[in-house]
Parts: sequence; C-alpha cells; structure tokens
Amino acid sequence: MITHDSKIPSHVAIIMDGNGRWAKSHNKSRSLGHRAGSENVINIVEACCEINIKYLTLYAFSTENWKRPEEEKKALFKLLKEFYKKEIKRLISNNILVKHIGDITAFPKDTIETIEETEKETLEKCKNPILTVVLALNYGFRDELKNAIKSICYDIKNNKINDIENIDENFIKNYLYTKDIPDPDFIIRTSGESRLSNFLMYQASYSELYFTDILWPDFSKENFKKAIEEYSNRNRRYGGL
Repeated sequence: MITHDSKIPSHVAIIMDGNGRWAKSHNKSRSLGHRAGSENVINIVEACCEINIKYLTLYAFSTENWKRPEEEKKALFKLLKEFYKKEIKRLISNNILVKHIGDITAFPKDTIETIEETEKETLEKCKNPILTVVLALNYGFRDELKNAIKSICYDIKNNKINDIENIDENFIKNYLYTKDIPDPDFIIRTSGESRLSNFLMYQASYSELYFTDILWPDFSKENFKKAIEEYSNRNRRYGGL
C-alpha cells in the first residue's frame, strides 16, 4: 500500500506494449486494440495525479513503428488526434501540461497541427502544472543521439562551441529532446517483454526498471500503484553504498 511515507518517483516512463496481443486475445482488430490502449492512458494519468507523480512519459509512437502496415499507421494517427482533442479540456481543468519528444515532422500535417495546438494551449493555461504528460512521438534514442551529435557539430562549425573540453554530461543533455525534463526514476514496460527497445537509453542510465506480463489495455490504476509500491521499496544507490 502506498502511504505518505512511500518513496514516490518524480518521473515515470512507460513502454505501453501489448495492444495488438490484447486485440488478438479478444478477437478484435489491431486498431481496436490501439483504441483500448489509448483509452487506458487517462486512467494512468489520473493515478499519477492521485499519488503526486510530476512527470509521465509515454512511448506512443517509435521510429520503428513506421514498419507497421499503412492502415495501422493511419489508425494510430487518427487515435492520436482524437486523444488530444477529446482530452484537452479535462487535462487543462486538472492543470496537466502536455509536451512531446521526438521528430513529428514526418507525421500528417493535421496531426502535427493538433499536437502543436494542444501543447500551446496547455502551456498557456497550465501555469503551475501538477503533472506533465510527455508523449514520445516518432521517438527513438538512436535517432535522438544522431540529431544531438549533428547539432553539436553544427555549433562547433559555427563557433558556438569554442572549447570541446567543456563537453560533459550536462552539456550533452541540453542537445537531447528531453533537455527540459528530468531523467526517469522508474520505467515500466507492459506485456511481458524485458527490454527498453530504443527508449530513453541515455536518460535511463540509473532508472529503476519494472516489467509486467499485463497487456497495456489491461494495466489498471491498481496495477500501476502496485508497481509504484515496488519502486518505493527499492534502494537506489547510483553506484554508491
């Protein structure tokens, strides 16, 4: 049970895996599996607010997801737009800020506009957010690292970086998509897979990891809080004693 003495992570990141397998087990289409997964997001957002988590990052569309069938990708973009438009009033009324990480320039124009409009509106209206929800969209760490290295090289070429000896961990972090977001304390992956799959690999250096067999659409508030309970019982030493 989570109590006032429990150690609550400031930032939780989730690899929301298992929508397709959930759909198959319920004799439904993959698109309906993704819809069920999308509907579960708000449950976990509410749970974060209830136990005072400050950041929630959700792996919503990876750079590898472009390999999916065209119809499935269209369904994912449609769901993404629906989520933003359907939930924006509720998010704002609960003082929840929405951001994204990743390169969304390859997304359909109307999807990009919806994402950007939602982010702008929550930023304008949520002055002291109780939670920041970060959607990882067309995100992959290798892509993030590639873009960071290119940006550093451009800045060296343009004399914006004069002393490469000053390049340290904090310097590199300022070139990542997550430059304004603290590293995740706790990373959860649903559906039984035990890997990070190109997700926040730099940022996850000292994150606690949690893997569960539960498929994402079935991952309830109670399941989430049980995972947080386990986190609160772990001893994070960061390489020390």
